[in-house]
Amino acid sequence: MSEIKIWDEVEKLDRKEIEKIQISKLKETIKRAYENVPLYKEKFDKIGLKPEDIQTLDDLKKIPFTEKDDFRQNYPFKMFAVPKKEIVRIHASSGTTGKPTVVGYTRKDMNTWTDLVARVITQAGVCDEDTVQIAFGYGLFTGGFGLHYGMERVGASVIPMSSGNTKKQIMIMKDFGTTVLVSTPSYALHMAEVAEEMGIDPKKDLNIKYGLFGGEGCSEDARKEIEKRWGLLATENYGMSELIGPGVAGECIYQCGMHIAEDHFIPEIINPETGEVLPEEETGELVITSLSKEALPVLRYRTKDITSLTHTPCECGRKSVRMSKIKGRTDDMMVIRGVNVFPSQIETVLSDVKEIGPHYEIVVTTKGHLDQIAINVELLDSNLLESYGCLEKLSKSIEHKLKTVLGLGIKVNLVNPKTLERFEGKAKRIKDLRNVGE
Repeated sequence: MSEIKIWDEVEKLDRKEIEKIQISKLKETIKRAYENVPLYKEKFDKIGLKPEDIQTLDDLKKIPFTEKDDFRQNYPFKMFAVPKKEIVRIHASSGTTGKPTVVGYTRKDMNTWTDLVARVITQAGVCDEDTVQIAFGYGLFTGGFGLHYGMERVGASVIPMSSGNTKKQIMIMKDFGTTVLVSTPSYALHMAEVAEEMGIDPKKDLNIKYGLFGGEGCSEDARKEIEKRWGLLATENYGMSELIGPGVAGECIYQCGMHIAEDHFIPEIINPETGEVLPEEETGELVITSLSKEALPVLRYRTKDITSLTHTPCECGRKSVRMSKIKGRTDDMMVIRGVNVFPSQIETVLSDVKEIGPHYEIVVTTKGHLDQIAINVELLDSNLLESYGCLEKLSKSIEHKLKTVLGLGIKVNLVNPKTLERFEGKAKRIKDLRNVGE
């Protein structure tokens, strides 16, 4: 296990000291939001709430939620709490389902962001002796620039590769002696595949010690597969452009949940259907309030991510609350013939089948008036395709396991190795063909 290093002493503060910081910053944030963002003044006035009504952390639940649609309806800059001339950086989401969510940063915000990412990086074991290859896409996406600036602050050498051009990625890793990989989990698996095709064993021929993965969900089984193929320590980090970008939370080297930067964010877990705040350790939707953003204060943002929180002590010495691995998203949940299905449930079942690889595709269609779901999965050995009996037995076995877990019949199609689409950014696992062509 690597030497434990802590970037900021605030990470070791006791609960009472953290809460004292939180309530002080919360009052300032609420005042700034109410006075400068029309959306929040409207939300507060609608229910007769005043900024001075929030005197304790428990009062936080009185504040209405902020949702992604609030950003879209106030596109592009109406969520900003400062004049445009004070904005030094603008980022935005991909906007694949409508208008993108636009976020801005003041100079102070940029410094805060960089320092928060430095925390996450240090938690993961990276130091100023490392050489880091960033295979996140650069651009409006916050991941590439966020990790880049954070790595430089820690003192690591940064190779800003961006995503794509995978064979060149591998060459640079080997020639430059890269020790840290930053990418999406799915792209890390794809790069390992390409390296092996080039006659390079990532575990033996490369020098990658750490992998910082984010941008999409990653099951525990996928993490183990990445670690096995690369011979690295894989940690997850969490962030959203609406909150600040990467830097909200990250795993330490003990991989037992992501430490949240509580002096900058207040997390809550709610029942996604009722909005009720749930007790510690219970699973629900993560809601976060930012405490430090000047340009874009965000109150009780519904992330749609399903997780839980714990204050149990961590071996690393940090006392901040930890969030568990994301179990899915409320907006990723598919309702198939009355059954709630999360892609993460399907991935867990598939990961236990030794004859298939980590790449899969979920296809949802409608037949008559009923929704149907099928899964395309790659075989590891194409020779299996030559035996109809073996193929049929394997597909039926997987279908049985899926039905046992989900309570739903799912068709499994086994396909040749390396035939499903690979992704350099966020993996798109679901093809929803319902209502297509209507």
